[in-house]
Amino acid sequence: MVGYVISRKRGYGKEDPATLSEVWYAFKDAFLGLLMPVIILGGIYGSIFTPTEAAVVAVIYGYVVGAWVYRELTWKKLEQTLNSSVITTAIIMIIIGCAALFALVLTREKIPQDIAVFLLGVSHNPLVILAIVNVFLLLVGMVMETAAAIIILTPILVPIIMQLGINPVHFGIIMITNLGIGLVTPPVGINLYVASNVARTRMDLVIRQLWPFLIAMIVALFLITYVPEITLGPVNFFHNR
Repeated sequence: MVGYVISRKRGYGKEDPATLSEVWYAFKDAFLGLLMPVIILGGIYGSIFTPTEAAVVAVIYGYVVGAWVYRELTWKKLEQTLNSSVITTAIIMIIIGCAALFALVLTREKIPQDIAVFLLGVSHNPLVILAIVNVFLLLVGMVMETAAAIIILTPILVPIIMQLGINPVHFGIIMITNLGIGLVTPPVGINLYVASNVARTRMDLVIRQLWPFLIAMIVALFLITYVPEITLGPVNFFHNR
């Protein structure tokens, strides 16, 4: 929705609308590419392969389709792609390494444990605790790598939310949503570095365009937090079948 509003405001896509035959031709041409998410997610949810193995499957599938079907991926383009991937990966791994070191310092200083004690000392109202946890996780996501934050904070926060009667599945989705927002939030914001590197533009220009999307994500986080049926509805539906 945010992307649609921005596109209309800036006048994107004012060309003549595509005809039905043009849409059908574009769909057929892109069908094999669109099939990749189906293969990846279907393989993961079908327990055919793990998420890590899904990445390998995606790379092999992308190479086969690009090189042998569309015939657009030449050896020269493949070399350029690999070089670009190495640079992007190196940037991300440096950030993750620094974030992991920061997480180690927090663990040694027992800062997460102190935060847990503070939370229970403030209130025993689940709504208040969820509000505080949301603010805390948003701040954590800004300065800590997601995997490190999950490993450190989950054993500390889960007993608290269980004590307050909050559904652990609901809290898990809240936590992942918070940390996901942190992926596009300065100063760490790993996805910001990826976006600026892929778009070949400065970081500050990327951040300037971020705020409408960030506000929308925080609104979605608020709804997920205080309307648990959004997350627990599908779970309960499949559980009762």
